[in-house]
Amino acid sequence: MTFSVNPNLYKHHSPEEQIYQHLFDLVQLQSANETIERFRILFIEGTSYPQKEISSALDEITAPKKTEKEFCLFLNRCCHILINRWYMQPQMHHAISKLITIFDNPPSRRRINTSRNKSIRRLHESVKGFIKSEQYLALKRLAQVINPTTYSKSDNSDRALISLIRRYPYLHEHCLINEDATIEHQWIVKQIQAQVQRKFEIDLSQYVTYQVRLAQIAGNSSLSRKNKLLQPVNNPTLLSETQVNIALRCFVGKVEGESTYRDLAHNFLHYSSQANCFRAFKDDLYEYLISGIDWEYGKLQFHQRLYTQLQNTLPQADLQKVNDFLIVRTCAQLLNFLIVESSSSPQHFTLIDLIGNQGSIRIIGLLLKILLICRKVKPYLAKRFAILFSHYELEKNSNIDWLIESLEELNIALSIHFGNMDLSYFK
Repeated sequence: MTFSVNPNLYKHHSPEEQIYQHLFDLVQLQSANETIERFRILFIEGTSYPQKEISSALDEITAPKKTEKEFCLFLNRCCHILINRWYMQPQMHHAISKLITIFDNPPSRRRINTSRNKSIRRLHESVKGFIKSEQYLALKRLAQVINPTTYSKSDNSDRALISLIRRYPYLHEHCLINEDATIEHQWIVKQIQAQVQRKFEIDLSQYVTYQVRLAQIAGNSSLSRKNKLLQPVNNPTLLSETQVNIALRCFVGKVEGESTYRDLAHNFLHYSSQANCFRAFKDDLYEYLISGIDWEYGKLQFHQRLYTQLQNTLPQADLQKVNDFLIVRTCAQLLNFLIVESSSSPQHFTLIDLIGNQGSIRIIGLLLKILLICRKVKPYLAKRFAILFSHYELEKNSNIDWLIESLEELNIALSIHFGNMDLSYFK
């Protein structure tokens, strides 16, 4: 299809609005391949674009007075104009990945000899800056979520962590949505998040049901007869069958004496409600948290560090009556301490030491204890793990088994305690 438009149509718009409107028109009137090629010529090549008024608008946008961040936000918006349109048509989802991968290929090296030489060079430099930006990383993650890489568990170790982003819906909001995200993009991410979460809960429920029935007929049937009696259900996680069963029994069943995690949280909330001040509440919280940590390991250093962390949390409020604000702030700072503090310099030695010495399942249980007494910090916990995911996303999966196991176990724990699953029969 030949695309043409009245040059006067954009005359009264800002340069950014001219290009936004131009892309709206393109994506509605042309095929995906044609639109992507026009996008590539405009932004990657930067020369020989058939509509000079659009090239001129882009020259204004890449003028020296504009900042790199402004350009990144602008180009990100341009990408999402096309992505939002194609996402609404499932048969067009492939075009989203194709659009994002055009940034992997540099402009052709043909000699440029036009009056726009400086503008084209500025564009190429601006696009290089965009490729290094958080906006572009979020686009690459989005491509993996919408068109996930298909592979077997056996070749998972050779891939980078970013290829697994679709598996963890609790990370989607933090890894796929930037500060400048449009309402349409936020809606798309929430739709994907809900869809992935629902599917995982269904798959996990079916797998648990299959395992329970398998156990019921275990002693009376051969393997071939079991397969005839029951339709096998695949393990929906990247954990081994043994690891999944341990996680399920840990997060559903009894973990400390006769108590489940829900029992422990309920008992703590009841007992701590009688605390006469914030300092007493923190003392109770300390005892609640260390009860699940091996005493020999804890007494070396962890117990003291945890106690100090709590004592240094809002000490000016120690004599105040406990309220919701104090509980939320305390639990949020605990997650900082236990997982990772900031995204600028993601130090997470405490988490690595805990997992290395206590195992990931026990540490996810420790984090679950915090969530069950203060559900308001659930998004905060997700943000902490999103920081770790971003830090390691280009690392090979085989090098970060500890993190993948933690992400998988957290997926199970959150689904059981905050999802719509009922696994009360699995105990």
